[in-house]
Amino acid sequence: MKTSLDCIPCILRQSLDAARLVSTNPSVHEQIIRDVLSWAGEMDLNQSAPAMAQRIHRQLREITGANDPYRDIKDWQNRIAMELIPALRAEVESANDPLLMATRLAIAGNVIDMGSNGNLTEADVRQALNQALIEPFFGEQDRFRQAIAKAKSILYLADNAGEIAFDQLLVEQISPERVTFVVRGSPVINDATLADARTVGLDKIVKVIDNGSDAPGTILNDCRQEFRRCFADADLIIAKGQGNFETLSNEPGNIFFLFKVKCAVIADLVNQPIGMQMLVQSSLSSGNGL
Repeated sequence: MKTSLDCIPCILRQSLDAARLVSTNPSVHEQIIRDVLSWAGEMDLNQSAPAMAQRIHRQLREITGANDPYRDIKDWQNRIAMELIPALRAEVESANDPLLMATRLAIAGNVIDMGSNGNLTEADVRQALNQALIEPFFGEQDRFRQAIAKAKSILYLADNAGEIAFDQLLVEQISPERVTFVVRGSPVINDATLADARTVGLDKIVKVIDNGSDAPGTILNDCRQEFRRCFADADLIIAKGQGNFETLSNEPGNIFFLFKVKCAVIADLVNQPIGMQMLVQSSLSSGNGL
């Protein structure tokens, strides 16, 4: 997916949010914004927005010397999510359709995204979960259920810290022995890494690997060979979050995207309103379905 002109103001806003998060020095904020503005006019709009964000956050880490600027926030998000999991797991187990319940909760967890909402609060997370069953839902539920039933190997591409605790509920319903769970190779924004997967205990129930990349999405040619091999061999790929949708929507494979629509650009692309919970197959997202 190419970068829209409407993505540029969002990239600038995210840059300033990130700069203020890691430094109280106005000169650092100014340097980052000036640098972003200087190359914004030369950016290749044929690349995806996550590729642009990858460059910004590499620069941010270099300027500040902080390898994982969002570490404290990610720890908080993991802690909040883990506190909610026992009650949510009970809801899944008692539901008439446990798989659908777990899927909706996993998508609701996609609200934990510092890229789209730098002021996220615990109340926002709880509200998203409370509304998971009443919010509008666009989903190929039957196709998803059939794909899970047929697949012998499933690759689950994670998105954010905290959110991955809710992904665990879906992994449990799918059956963990068939799943390889994938996180980012290096810190970027609040995207989940191996440290986050271990914190929420995913490594105890499922095989966890990293993709070798620090992009807030999945840019295949930027990922390490082991991951690309898993991607090519998987019977089914479950990809969480807008970043994975933006980077993989035109890639071949049996991919189901699970995310909340968070901006007008994506809303226009999928022809659904902001806030919609999406469960959409790749053939539909790039073909006639959407």
